[in-house]
Amino acid sequence: MTRSALLLRTLDPHLCRMASHWARRPGVHRFFGIVSRLGNGGFWYGLMAALVAFGGARGMIAALQMLVTGFVAWLLYRTLKLHTRRLRPFRAHADVTARAAALDEYSFPSGHTLHAVSFTIVAVAWFPFLALPLIVFTVLVAMSRVVLGLHYPTDVLVGVLIGTGLGAASVWSCLGSPMAMA
Repeated sequence: MTRSALLLRTLDPHLCRMASHWARRPGVHRFFGIVSRLGNGGFWYGLMAALVAFGGARGMIAALQMLVTGFVAWLLYRTLKLHTRRLRPFRAHADVTARAAALDEYSFPSGHTLHAVSFTIVAVAWFPFLALPLIVFTVLVAMSRVVLGLHYPTDVLVGVLIGTGLGAASVWSCLGSPMAMA
């Protein structure tokens, strides 16, 4: 095993334990529990509905693009989870507590993070003024997955990388840059 692989193998669980310890504070796990539940889809579906209601034709296209991107994201993360079968931290380490219900059995990659990143990229490409609130929310969603004991940091990191690639591919496949269509 390489030195970096060994470091990740020990660092990942260590960071999960630290996050789980921090999440023992009621305010911490309540806050991140709310963020995580919103990241289940409610926030994103609400955003899509708002884009359709208030964004005109661009909003309709952006919402449709987010739906298609979300479906592709779902296919990607489900396939990866079924192939890697990495146990969630709370299942693999007795000192990591699950502070929210897991939506499925395996942890790699973080589907919440993958979706949040790809949705943010698509929405911001169409409506740049949404960048700051969506980026903040996306970072909180990613953090919530580790804090709640549901994912390792590497699950989240890979979710960010795949979500970035998927979001960027989605934006550029839709007739190039949406900004060019303004």
